[in-house]
Amino acid sequence: MVSSSLRLLFLSTSVGALGSGLGGGVELTLLNIAQAMQRRGHQINIVAPAGSVLAGLPITQIPGRLQETAQTQGRDAPITLPVDAVLANMWDAARQMQGKYDLLLNFAYDWLPFYLTPFFDRPIAHLVSMGSLTDAMDAAIAQVIDSYPATIGVHSRAQADTFAFGDRCVILGNGLDLSLYQFQPQPEDYWAWVGRIAPEKGIEDAIAAAQTAGVALKIWGAMPDEAYWQTIRQTYPEANISYEGFLSTTELQQAIGRSRGLLMTPKWIEAFGNVAIEALACGVPVIAYRRGGPAEIVEDGKTGWLVEPDSVMGLVEAMKKLEQIDRYTCRQHAETTYSMAALGDRVEAWLQRILVL
Repeated sequence: MVSSSLRLLFLSTSVGALGSGLGGGVELTLLNIAQAMQRRGHQINIVAPAGSVLAGLPITQIPGRLQETAQTQGRDAPITLPVDAVLANMWDAARQMQGKYDLLLNFAYDWLPFYLTPFFDRPIAHLVSMGSLTDAMDAAIAQVIDSYPATIGVHSRAQADTFAFGDRCVILGNGLDLSLYQFQPQPEDYWAWVGRIAPEKGIEDAIAAAQTAGVALKIWGAMPDEAYWQTIRQTYPEANISYEGFLSTTELQQAIGRSRGLLMTPKWIEAFGNVAIEALACGVPVIAYRRGGPAEIVEDGKTGWLVEPDSVMGLVEAMKKLEQIDRYTCRQHAETTYSMAALGDRVEAWLQRILVL
């Protein structure tokens, strides 16, 4: 435990306002870490794009144009920054505010925060939310970890292994406020899929599996590309699917909790997969591709099933075996490994390690 209260400045993702869902799992991660640190007596302030709202936490709102998501770029993508970029505005604000804080924690997966690290007077911890995507980002992160050891945190070993310097990253996992997730022992007759409606999330595989298995599938998440969604709907006209929108944590856990099981079908190396532990916290088994973070969360045959990546028929076969999974065991696994207390311990130890370097 850290012996004294720290003053911490969190720098949010710049791809969307907190609460919009555009930031994906980063939004929930930032919320849970902020609350975990507050419960330990640390002082928190968050710098985020204008319009951000996050469970009553203090937020310094910064105007500007949102940044493009890194998932849509190729390996050789150049560094881009729009006119009046909110990312640049956020970090300019952080530069002016840094004297009030002991440490800054960056949640943005973007080149600029890493490039600026040597120019700040206060130490900066970087929680990297995705695996290796572009050569420019890899180089920027590598320069920071070379000069400032232990300042790069990741969520899973699978994520770390996508980087050449992965063995030097600090693996933090993730955690939830389990009091917000109700165990639901008796499901209704539908399956769930949760995530940003985007190609890298592989929603079409979940829909194909649902159509093949003849089951109902409910879908939740932010939809940044309506045209992509409509194309998928037209591709699987016989699938019994319904888009249920983007929900708050309270609403989402109730909806997921009533499902028979959660499908996770990432087409890329998912850094972690918050929705997997959200489902387990409600007692919902998870069927996931054996790829990325979800493969480290799901205990095959115990809390769900792991399937060969990109195998729709593998999903269908696993769905047939769902009754072998005990829902109470799923909840117990979440309580043991993914509590807020466990997350807070890991993050606090990481920040303290950086401060004494």
